[in-house]
Amino acid sequence: MDPDQSATETKADHLCVLVHGLWGNSSHMGTIASALRQRYDGSQLHVLASKCNDGNLTYDGIEVCGERLAHEIEEALDKLETDGHRVQKLSVVGYSLGGLIARYALGLLYARGWLDKLEPVNFTTFASPHLGVRAPVRGAQGFLFNNLGSRTVSVSGKQLFLTDTFRDSGKPMLSVLAEPESIFVEALKRFNHRSVYGNVTNDRTTALYTTIFSGVDHFADLESLNVNYVGGYDSVIVDPNVYLLPSEEKPKPPLSRRMSEGVRNFFNKLPFWLFFSFVLCVSIPIFLGYAVVQTFRSRERIRMHQESPGNIFGRYRLPVAVRRVRTAMDEVFENAATRKDPDYISPSASPSDLDLESQQSPVSKTKSLEDASNVVSPAESSTEPETAITRAATDGTVKGERRPTLALTPDQFSMIKSLNAVGFRKYPVYIHNHTHTHAAIVVRVDKPGFEEGHIVIKHWLDQGFKI
Repeated sequence: MDPDQSATETKADHLCVLVHGLWGNSSHMGTIASALRQRYDGSQLHVLASKCNDGNLTYDGIEVCGERLAHEIEEALDKLETDGHRVQKLSVVGYSLGGLIARYALGLLYARGWLDKLEPVNFTTFASPHLGVRAPVRGAQGFLFNNLGSRTVSVSGKQLFLTDTFRDSGKPMLSVLAEPESIFVEALKRFNHRSVYGNVTNDRTTALYTTIFSGVDHFADLESLNVNYVGGYDSVIVDPNVYLLPSEEKPKPPLSRRMSEGVRNFFNKLPFWLFFSFVLCVSIPIFLGYAVVQTFRSRERIRMHQESPGNIFGRYRLPVAVRRVRTAMDEVFENAATRKDPDYISPSASPSDLDLESQQSPVSKTKSLEDASNVVSPAESSTEPETAITRAATDGTVKGERRPTLALTPDQFSMIKSLNAVGFRKYPVYIHNHTHTHAAIVVRVDKPGFEEGHIVIKHWLDQGFKI
C-alpha cells in the first residue's frame, strides 16, 4: 500500500486485497488496482496489492504462500489501525494461483477470528484453477504430461496437478480446501458476494472447467454455438443465467470440400508447427533445468519459513480437520496431455454420488424457448431411470439435450459439489482479440489486444464488487 495513499484514506473502512498468480508480482494486479481507485476514492476504500509471494516465491506451495498472505493482511490491518483507520470490511480478489492462495489465507484468518471482527464483503477470482490444472483426458500422453507437469513447479506444481498429500489428510491440498466443513469453506461462506470469472477459450493455463468449477463442458465446439452475452459489455461477458441461445443448423459442406480444406489448412500451418517444434526442442530442456534449480531453492525457502526466527508463522499452523468423504467414482481416470480436445465420461458409466452442477447452473435454451417445464433440476433427475452420470450431463440443460461431462477425478467431482454448495456467480468470459486470454482477462500488462480485459474489469466493478 502506498504511503501517500494511506495518508489520504482517513475515512475508508473497507480493505480490498489483490493477490497475483504464479511467477507474478503486484504489478500484475495494477490494472485492477487502478480501476478500483478510479471508481472509489480514498474516503471509501483501501487497496492492498499483495507483495509477499512475488516471483519464484509462488513455487513454495499454497500452504506456505497462504500463511505469508495471512500475515501480510494482518500486518496491513494492524498498521491501518495504528495510523487511525478503522477498517470494518474486507474484500479479496485472486488471480490465477492467487485465488487458491487467497482461499487458504482466508481460512487461517477465519480461524484466528478476523472474519468475526470484519464484515467479509466481496470474494472474486479471475482465471483461478479451483480444480487444479490436470488435463481431463485419457491416455499415455496425458499420463506423461500430468506427471511431468507436477514436478516442474516444486510444491505448487504437485498441488496444482493433484499429486500431493496435504499433511496427514491423505488428500490433495485442493481437495482439503474444498472440504465442506473445513475452515476454508466456512470462510468463503462468510462473504456477501462471491463470483468467479473464467476464459471460454485460449486460456493455456486454466481451462474454463476449473475456473468456474464445472464438470460439464458447456462450450464444446465453440464456433458452432450461439453464445448469449450480457448486454452492454461488447460481447465479452457471457450471461451467467443462460450461456447459449439456439443456433441455426447449417448444412455441412460436401465431404470432398471438407477434405480439400483440411489438406490446405495442414500445409498452411506446417511452417508454424515446424518452427514451434524447433522452439520446443530448445526451450523445454532449458525450462526443466530452471525448474530443477528453483525447486531446490523452494525447498530451502520452505525450510526457512518453517524455522523462521520467533516462529512468526507457527501461529498459522492450525490443525485442519478433514472429514473423509466417499469418493464420487469407482475408478480414477488417467489424464492425458495438453491436447486440444478433452475426454468425456461415457453416458453408460455409472459412478455414484456425482453432482456436477447445483441449481444455479445456467439453462441452455432450446429452439422453441417456450417450455420451461422441461428443465431438469437435480432433484427431478434423480427419479430418471438413467444413472447419476447422465443426470450430471443434463443438469443445467433441458431434457434430451446433453452437455459432455469431462473425465475428471473423484476428488475434482467432490470439489465441484462442495464449491457449488457455497454459491458463486459464474461468469464465462469470451475474449476474441487475443490468444493469451489468461493474461488479458485482468490486463496483466497494458498492451494492444488486451482491451477486452478492461471490459471484464468494468463488468466486475459494476456487477461483482460492492462497497
